[in-house]
Amino acid sequence: MNILDFEKPIYDVENKIEELISNNKNGIFDEAIKKLQISRDEFRTRVFSELTRWQRVQMARHPDRPYTLDYIHKICDRFMELHGDRNFGDDKAMIGGVATINGISVMIIGQQKGRDTKSRQYRNFGMANPEGYRKALRLMKMAEKFNMPIITLVDTPGAFPGLEAEERGQAEAIAKNLREMAMLKVPLITVIIGEGASGGAIGIGMGNEVYMMENTWYSVISPESCSSILWKSWDQKEQAASALKLAPDDLVELKVIDGVIKEPIGGAHRDHEEAADLLKEQLVESLNRLMKLSADELIEQRIEKYSSMGQFEVR
Repeated sequence: MNILDFEKPIYDVENKIEELISNNKNGIFDEAIKKLQISRDEFRTRVFSELTRWQRVQMARHPDRPYTLDYIHKICDRFMELHGDRNFGDDKAMIGGVATINGISVMIIGQQKGRDTKSRQYRNFGMANPEGYRKALRLMKMAEKFNMPIITLVDTPGAFPGLEAEERGQAEAIAKNLREMAMLKVPLITVIIGEGASGGAIGIGMGNEVYMMENTWYSVISPESCSSILWKSWDQKEQAASALKLAPDDLVELKVIDGVIKEPIGGAHRDHEEAADLLKEQLVESLNRLMKLSADELIEQRIEKYSSMGQFEVR
């Protein structure tokens, strides 16, 4: 079991409760167990309602969190994965395919991480190469052809920065995706389900509506990299996380995202089923709303959304 530092007191209480339950002969510990359970619930609620931005980053990176395929298998009635960019190869860090959610045909695309050393290498730690972004664009254009809404699930520490990726046009692939996503004639819904780092995230994330799960982050740079640039060390990563305003509530206030999807108390890693149900509820609501708009309205809304971000003054 993977336990974060600030989660440890909660697990200590839960272990004590389990110990009392296993030794609770004739109900002698009933009252003590009840009191501990109430204290645990109150403490857990308080801890997770007061998380710092850096703790949100830690939660987003929790190795037991649901990943893209976990959500797909739980929220979709059917899913058929599609492969390859029809140019170079198939990027295992970027997955996508045709699915149905509540009977609605959709195209789902997202980064996929691994859970052990072998699968993490296979998925390249969720860092897509140019062929991954070109595969994503191919699937988006296919969805547009067949008038299917597109759902993108973002969970990446960034686009892969290797020499080979740059040689094959990493920046061009992401830039082209941005241009093409702006003009898609079908609804595009984006959800940050874990990490949302830089161009690696926005490369599939230019949605008509953008949401973040409660314990995720979304920023132009990771706290560690920001700390390295400003202070020549990772030691100030907590301060960097705070300055970046990368948490969901920050980004709602800045009008970068449209809302926050609640997670089970303690995080999505504590209850995959409930997390998936909460995600599905928001997706269905957004699909029903956006599918009523015409192609021109979708494009106009999307362009207006991103054009209005940021503040500037003409002098």
